Amino acid sequence: MRRPSPQQEATKIMDTIRRTAVAAVLIAMVVACLGLVGCPGPEATDDAGEEAVPPGALGEMHDAEIKIGALFALTGKGSSLGEPERDTAVMLEKQINDAGGIDGRPVKVIVRDTKSLEDPALNAARELVEKENVVAIIGPSRSGTTMALIDYVEREGVPLISCAAARAITDPVKEWVFQVAPGDRDAVHNIYTYMQNNGISKIATLTASSGFGIEGLKQLEAQAPDFGIEIVANEQFNDTDTDMTPQLTNIRGTDAQAVVCWGIGPAPALVAKNMQQLGMDIPLFQSHGVANEDFIKGAGEAANGVIMPAAKLIVLDQLPEDDPQIEVLREYHDMFVEEYGREPDHYGGHGWDAMHILTGAIERAGGGAERAKIREEIEAVDNYVGVAGVFDYSADDHYGLSPEAFVMVQIQDGEWTLVE
Repeated sequence: MRRPSPQQEATKIMDTIRRTAVAAVLIAMVVACLGLVGCPGPEATDDAGEEAVPPGALGEMHDAEIKIGALFALTGKGSSLGEPERDTAVMLEKQINDAGGIDGRPVKVIVRDTKSLEDPALNAARELVEKENVVAIIGPSRSGTTMALIDYVEREGVPLISCAAARAITDPVKEWVFQVAPGDRDAVHNIYTYMQNNGISKIATLTASSGFGIEGLKQLEAQAPDFGIEIVANEQFNDTDTDMTPQLTNIRGTDAQAVVCWGIGPAPALVAKNMQQLGMDIPLFQSHGVANEDFIKGAGEAANGVIMPAAKLIVLDQLPEDDPQIEVLREYHDMFVEEYGREPDHYGGHGWDAMHILTGAIERAGGGAERAKIREEIEAVDNYVGVAGVFDYSADDHYGLSPEAFVMVQIQDGEWTLVE
């Protein structure tokens, strides 16, 4: 038999050493898990002798992070809403933690991008709940993405404070779902009140095919008879449309005295530009979904004259001193400008209200992270003065606002002007 070479002998010796070392490690692990070294088992306790904290029950540990999920549209057609909401939530996270957290525990806001779409929003919610063990979720930014989550958070028992405006989000009431954005029902109420006061009785609607547009159209149609308004034309558009002239040409052939556009993103600005190009000189009303600087930038000169309902922040410097929200609005405005060096908008204000309502509920629940108690404390919110309005939740109302949350504004020379 041929004798092994020196290299083969060396390899054999090294393999023996490796096997011996592995065996030693395995023996040490077995000894540890038998309790000789203290390897924790299913019934193990921490150093204080208390039971180990199971997933989702972080509230039992005084110094554990309080995890809050945040679902915002950071990309896609709703990014103009989601970005300021995220910035505001992160700003408040820092403020809370700099002040010592909640009951001595730091807050961690875990932000996920819904991409302005339903499926990514639902997947992100599952990750936040099932992997990150968040105590609650703020957001999403859009109505459609919020509606896509309702069944899931209701089934899992997770408080959700939506930053979207569709009234269907909380009407009928869902046990675990709340809203902080002034809704489409109140927006339509204010638009129709303005029209009634200014002799407009025949309108055309041009609404997005998205969840926000669909729910807005429902309110426009439902409330029209109460204000003596007739809808003489009803057109739709997709958020990705790049030309609205076909729909507007149809409207131009009617006796409509005004156009009401309901959507978000770049498309509503295109409606304003196309109306100007077609020489349509009837008033254009937009929804609160575009009450931000992006609309003015997108529409350019065509933005002038456009009328819409908006949250009060957009005309902060024009509000009377006795407005009940004035102090909160100034606080938010000044903090945001100091932090980011730019003006805030009411979408960021939704992030402010959602964070304050949620963290207040967590604090009143004893600083714990028990979802059911947090939900109860959110529902008990009464006379909370926020950026969007004055909130009064109850078991029968998870919306909490009134038409007074909105003011009517008009764009004049590229600036927001309060309509008296």
